[in-house]
Amino acid sequence: MAAEAESRTELRTKFLQARAALSAAFRAEASRQAAARIAALPEFRRARTVLLYKAVRSELDPEALLSLPEATGKRFVYPRCEGEAEMRALEPGGWIRGRFGIPEPDPESSREVPPEEIDLAVCPGAAFDAAGTRLGMGGGYYDRFLPACRRAVILMAAFSVQQAEALPRAEWDVPMDVIVTERETLRTGKGAETCG
Repeated sequence: MAAEAESRTELRTKFLQARAALSAAFRAEASRQAAARIAALPEFRRARTVLLYKAVRSELDPEALLSLPEATGKRFVYPRCEGEAEMRALEPGGWIRGRFGIPEPDPESSREVPPEEIDLAVCPGAAFDAAGTRLGMGGGYYDRFLPACRRAVILMAAFSVQQAEALPRAEWDVPMDVIVTERETLRTGKGAETCG
């Protein structure tokens, strides 16, 4: 178990360094390309409630989705991390700086949305592989929250440099249904079933 944890830590460091090495200009353009790919997905077009995230550090920024015509009429909710393990989805009425320095909906002015109302969950991460394994940041917030999103298609947005040949998958790791980068759309799980 310690060896696996160490290897996950090493992999996380390696792929976060690769992501951070991308220029700001490349990240901005690649983020726009990935957002356009997400907007073109049938899963996005059908979704009424979409869980999105606010990008920090060198993460792929999905915010361009909000200005695309396909986003019209959709409800966008964002994660709020609480305590050591809990994550909630809120429709933002205002923003505050969260415990990890991530902008989060202000609970005083935002409305909580039950996870079972989410149709599409867009997740960040450190790395992914073609089998749909996502390596997160190590806190487990998404892996604890996503199982409650029972009807949602789970999507990871990432840069192509974050693709690993194969990642270790623990029993608690939630597999991705779709992975979108600036270059391609990879489908597994529910994503593969809706392809076509």
